[in-house]
Amino acid sequence: MSDEGVSSRISQLEEEIEQLAGTIESCRKIMGVSKLAIAFGVLWMAALALGIFSPGGPLSLIAAIAAVLYGIVGYGSNLSTLRQSMEKMKQAEAAREELIGRIDFEMIEDAQ
Repeated sequence: MSDEGVSSRISQLEEEIEQLAGTIESCRKIMGVSKLAIAFGVLWMAALALGIFSPGGPLSLIAAIAAVLYGIVGYGSNLSTLRQSMEKMKQAEAAREELIGRIDFEMIEDAQ
C-alpha cells in the first residue's frame, strides 16, 4: 500500500474512532439516566409500600414498575452497545498504530 493509501486509511480509522467515541459517550449518558430511572422507580415503590406517597393508587405503582423496567432494559442494552463499541475502538486504534508504523518518514536535517 502506498503512503498515500496508508494516510487515507489512517484518516478513515480516525473518523471511525471519533464516531465510536461519540457512541460510547452517548451510551454512558443513557446508562446514567437508566440508573436514575431504576433508583427513582424503587424509591417510588418503597414510598407507596410504606404509605408515604399514595396518589394515583394502582396506576402509580404501575408507573413505578415501568420506570424500573425501563431503567433495566435501557442499562442492559446500552451496556452491550458500549462493550461492542469499546472493542471496535480498540481494534481501530490498533490498526491505526500498525499503519502509522508502516509509514516511511523522511528525516529533514537542519541546514546551519
